Amino acid sequence: MESRPKYYGREFHGLISRERADELLAGTEGAYLIRESQRQPGTYTLALRFGGQTLNYRLFYDGKHFVGEKRFESVHDLVTDGLITLYIETKAAEYIAKMTTNPIYQHLGYTSLLRDKITHRLNRTRSEPKKVTFQQNDKITPSPLSRRTTLKDGPEKHCSYEKIHNFKVHTFRGPHWCEYCANFMWGLIAQGVRCSDCGLNVHKQCSKLVPSDCQPDLRRIKKVFSCDLTTLVKAHNTQRPMVLDMCIKEIEHRGLKSEGLYRVSGFTDHIEDVRLAFDRDGEKADISANTYSDINIIAGALKLYLRDLPIPVITYDVYSKFIQAAKITDPDSRLEAVHDGLLQLPPAHYEALRYLMTHLKRVTMYEKDNYMNSENLGIVFGPTLMRPPDQNTLATLNDMRYQKLIVQLLIEHEDILF
Repeated sequence: MESRPKYYGREFHGLISRERADELLAGTEGAYLIRESQRQPGTYTLALRFGGQTLNYRLFYDGKHFVGEKRFESVHDLVTDGLITLYIETKAAEYIAKMTTNPIYQHLGYTSLLRDKITHRLNRTRSEPKKVTFQQNDKITPSPLSRRTTLKDGPEKHCSYEKIHNFKVHTFRGPHWCEYCANFMWGLIAQGVRCSDCGLNVHKQCSKLVPSDCQPDLRRIKKVFSCDLTTLVKAHNTQRPMVLDMCIKEIEHRGLKSEGLYRVSGFTDHIEDVRLAFDRDGEKADISANTYSDINIIAGALKLYLRDLPIPVITYDVYSKFIQAAKITDPDSRLEAVHDGLLQLPPAHYEALRYLMTHLKRVTMYEKDNYMNSENLGIVFGPTLMRPPDQNTLATLNDMRYQKLIVQLLIEHEDILF
């Protein structure tokens, strides 16, 4: 057939009507053909016989064949997967509707496996795992002294690091069962989703019901830089990212009096070497003076790590709250707004920011030697710790003074805000 597209075979029947397609397929369950639409020439329809009737689907091709989300190498595979799905949804519709009402998730499968992994990991840890302490969201009183008492001496709120699963569509080879509802994952390809951080396999509809209890597997975490902050600390069972801890420890050991600390750039190639060392060796990376004598290389690596985070330390969700807080003119009200924003950060981000601000406060104590006060550090770290969600260049330029002010306030009032 001359008008047949090159990516269709004998199943293509040209420009025919729905009625003609129905006649050709009548009486043969599972039979199918492709026709060119009479209403919209140049578009194609898959006609498929199922359940005693002919079903028509708009068919697309972009290098692979698809009628919905799934994409197939051949029309035959698409039809096979479609027939499986149609059969199961027709014969077991009531069962499918009920299969998530009594999940096994809390009793079997991933949850018990996760518990075993955590127990095993903690048994190998030399010391008790650290708990991150956060303050209750109490009203801050106008007096700085009273405010400090409220934040420092008030009841503690212990938080664990929760993390949502990073689900991605996955094609399973061989039979697989959902680890949430324990039911079979049907289909020829893309039968469900898999968490790329911990490996949990579930139906797509079940993924919406899985709690935020992802425990990343180190074998699945390929690098340290550019890795989500919460994912990294959970995978390594640490309180903070190792890059933050190790770089700050090294800088405080030999670099607090270095002139222009964090402002002066280190040699780019050496900073890249540090990044590669962390990605390759993790906490065993050597960043000592014997390897990198210039402390600006370590400071540059720390800034690069923070800048490369897929979600900034001050997350996109609370970015606007901090910018609005910076615009408040009354000093006490502004601090209250900043504190409210801090309490909305994810626990791992809060702890990383707290630790960094404590360090930067110590940096300012050596201002006579390093010439770095809180304002200078705000200029350096503002755009590094805060980025607008839409990445709009104009918005970024307009917000730079507020970003600087927020970091400056966090440093100056570190003992009050955290």
